[in-house]
Amino acid sequence: MPEFAILFAGFAVGLIVGLTGVGGGSLMTPILIFFFGVKPYMAVGTDLLFAAFTKLGGTVSLARQRLVPWRVVGQLCAGSLPAAVITLGVLHQLGPASAEVQSLMTNTLGVALLLTAAAMLYKAARGKQLPRTLASDELDAASRARHWSLPVAFGAVIGTLVTLTSVGAGAIGVSVLLLLFPLLPLPRIVAADIAYAVPLTLVAGLGHASLGSVDWPLLGQLLAGSLPGIWLGTRLMRHTPERLVRSALSVLLAYAGFKLMAL
Repeated sequence: MPEFAILFAGFAVGLIVGLTGVGGGSLMTPILIFFFGVKPYMAVGTDLLFAAFTKLGGTVSLARQRLVPWRVVGQLCAGSLPAAVITLGVLHQLGPASAEVQSLMTNTLGVALLLTAAAMLYKAARGKQLPRTLASDELDAASRARHWSLPVAFGAVIGTLVTLTSVGAGAIGVSVLLLLFPLLPLPRIVAADIAYAVPLTLVAGLGHASLGSVDWPLLGQLLAGSLPGIWLGTRLMRHTPERLVRSALSVLLAYAGFKLMAL
């Protein structure tokens, strides 16, 4: 695989993740499968650790800007981390390279990409323009869900999906956060989505590594491109034409989803 192409792919995906909170698994996994010929189970495992370290870099940048709503992050992790561990246990029993698991991953990934594309397109077309800042008391109220169990339950669903496909912590996560915390400013929605994905993808990625489904040299090259990309993206986040970026991404993800389901 040409090294420059891998570095560029990492940088581009890192930039998009930093700008929108979307793009880790939903973009990188199809890129690895279609452009670099990586097996689906290996693409998922490699992408999970790619997402963990890429989003860690983004989280550090966002935390320094005081944009991360840690209460929201904690509630999502309370559901997603146990779900990831349970899903990994099932994968250990079945074996990630088996034909059944490969088929499950490919089809689930295709469905996840289509759901992601639909969520992004809906938000781009119908989403309300949220305020970028709130007073401290308003921010505290906006960070509370209607019931504490809702973010935990949605976190569990996303944790299962991410562990199987490496997709879900981005656009689907952002869409869930917009539903659960409708008054939270968009930069904080994106920051929460990036931050909670770090422990989730790290746990899921290390679980896949124990199954032998991580390409370590490829991971290193991708990270060399993505870390500068996500740093730049988080800096440019407040000045991005959000609807244009999300609309273009939704078309790309829908195409990738249909193509995966046709494999």
